Amino acid sequence: MADSGVDSICHVPQETPVSDLTTDRLVLRSWPTDEVAAVVAGESRLPHWAEDFPAEGDRVIAGFIAEHPGTLGPYGQRQIIERATGLVVGAVGLFPPSDGTIEFGYGVVPSRRGRGYASEAAHAVAAFALTAPGIHTVSAKVELSNPASARVLEKAGLTRVSADSEMAHFQATAPLPEPSPHFPPSPQRAS
Repeated sequence: MADSGVDSICHVPQETPVSDLTTDRLVLRSWPTDEVAAVVAGESRLPHWAEDFPAEGDRVIAGFIAEHPGTLGPYGQRQIIERATGLVVGAVGLFPPSDGTIEFGYGVVPSRRGRGYASEAAHAVAAFALTAPGIHTVSAKVELSNPASARVLEKAGLTRVSADSEMAHFQATAPLPEPSPHFPPSPQRAS
């Protein structure tokens, strides 16, 4: 990986608070370290988690965070919290950048799919990622066998730029196009 300011983008001292990203229906909040540990350890569901959180992808992300705790910085991994209930319903996050491009991933638990949460979270984190120093492109990959995930990225303002026999690659550059009218236009930092 080229020197791309990873330390200044992804890593933040543990005592530095990370601002939430807020949309009309969601809060994207940095994972609490105790919840990362609970997911990695396979502990029972916490009361503020949706009944089907953590899903398999959330367990993978919690393991990634446990191995790379610096990814809890402002341009790192976040939980998706449903504002109406206060429940954690998924995860969205950015991965260390390379040459001005930062990749992100997302997942919403089955009980909350079909509500546009994934597109809303993807747009919010992608728009926020484009504010990072030295970042000019956000990207994401989806399996061709998952057309719903590809539609999430399109609704979030990304464009399919390539594909191979298994994966499609999407990206957007600053400024990110406005999202479809099904969810709010841009993330806002909570104070």
